[in-house]
Amino acid sequence: MQRRTALLAGASAAGLAAALGGCATQPDAIELAPGEWPPPAPREWRAAWVASVAHIDWPARPGLDAAQQQAAARGLVVRARELGLNALILQVRPAGDALYPSALEPWSEYLTGEQGRAPQPAWDPLAFWIEEAARQGIELHAWLNPYRARHPSARTALAAPHLGVTDPDAVKAYGDLLWMDPSEPAAARRTLDVVGDIARRYPLAGIHIDDYFYPYPVRQGEAELPFPDDAAWQRARAAGPVAGSREDWRRRHVDTLVQAMQQVVREARPEAVFGISPFGIGRPDRRPPGITGFSQYDKLYADVERWLAEGWMDYLAPQLYWPLASTGQAFAVLLDYWLAQNPRGVLMRPGLYSSRVGAEGARAWPAQEVVDQIALLRTRKGVDGHAHFSLSALAQDRGGLGRALRDGPYAQDALVPPRPGMPAGGLPAPPRLVRRPFGPLRLAAADGQAFVHAVWLREGGRWRFAVQPAAGGDLALPPGADLCVLSAVDRHGREGLRQAWRLG
Repeated sequence: MQRRTALLAGASAAGLAAALGGCATQPDAIELAPGEWPPPAPREWRAAWVASVAHIDWPARPGLDAAQQQAAARGLVVRARELGLNALILQVRPAGDALYPSALEPWSEYLTGEQGRAPQPAWDPLAFWIEEAARQGIELHAWLNPYRARHPSARTALAAPHLGVTDPDAVKAYGDLLWMDPSEPAAARRTLDVVGDIARRYPLAGIHIDDYFYPYPVRQGEAELPFPDDAAWQRARAAGPVAGSREDWRRRHVDTLVQAMQQVVREARPEAVFGISPFGIGRPDRRPPGITGFSQYDKLYADVERWLAEGWMDYLAPQLYWPLASTGQAFAVLLDYWLAQNPRGVLMRPGLYSSRVGAEGARAWPAQEVVDQIALLRTRKGVDGHAHFSLSALAQDRGGLGRALRDGPYAQDALVPPRPGMPAGGLPAPPRLVRRPFGPLRLAAADGQAFVHAVWLREGGRWRFAVQPAAGGDLALPPGADLCVLSAVDRHGREGLRQAWRLG
């Protein structure tokens, strides 16, 4: 990496701030000796899902007004920063509805208490979350459910322009759910329109979908309730020969949507990533020995292995929701399975079932389970991060999980990994060290490209690293710190040139 420094030997912290006076560089800038530079900044995607459905995370309960919802969102983002997270995955389309102003789908009842009712006073929750996350140096991904049309926790009627109102034939009742039929063109078209609309309108780091493709099977007595897509199946057969089985036909619909979603994201916002978080067990005919359990390939019609082979996503977050000591669903074996199914090197960011920490009864995990899972992930080439389900478990320190993470694997901050395929030019300028009257040193962005600042402080011959939001803030100097190195990092994870100052 090319580097340049402004080295002020023998200056005290206060004298340094006065000397700089807000300038980004100094005339006597010199190179540090090669052995004096700190190591590269640590990189790891540390995310948490923020679920809106059924008030899992936010809004935490019905009946909160806009001011209360905003205060809660701001508090969650600040807490995520304190914990050492650098990414959040916010659910903005739980069931064919919207937690943002949309001409395509109605306001979500999880926000306002009634589907279709706009918040009063008017505000844009997605824009608010993006702004608050950026203020804390956290990237935000928008999470959409591609097919669910109504969740069992819903209490109010569907409202226009919900697909179940505008095109009811495309939505099917299944158990206690309503589901957009993947074989109905109107269902796919609506989802793709929503993805394009969000990606164009909002400066998101990514678009994210979860494991709900066809619904998880509902049992009726001893048998599974069949998914009611007979009309579309008969139309397809009447139009000509259908290749393969009915199950293959269903998988092709999901394949087509996944491939098209990636293309829509790339066209609408090329710098954003498209991520998928499927069920964590692979198809039965490829599983390692000893792995048993549900088949998303046969029941959800999700051919995740094909999506990986084709490169139809930018990152995969398989839900590895089992403990390390599990037998039929061994965490390490499943992790290695997904890595082996990844010939194109798609970013691997497994999902962790952190909400099990602090749960009741036999379902509860100790916080150490999640800490140990992160340690294992860090030993595997091709894994560049992970995501917790969900943020509340960490933010509320259930079972001591928040403390265990901050004292353990998150004791040192980390930058997000650079976005794949981003151009090399146009890097942000190093931040400025400035001094307020009678105040401590403060960091300020030198240009509008910085998203966070990388800070290295050397104390007793050892480097300490931290990430500071580019919005600015005081620079806390340990008493023994003698050298400071700073750089700016843009919202795509690209680090600019470094500068260094001698502190003593």
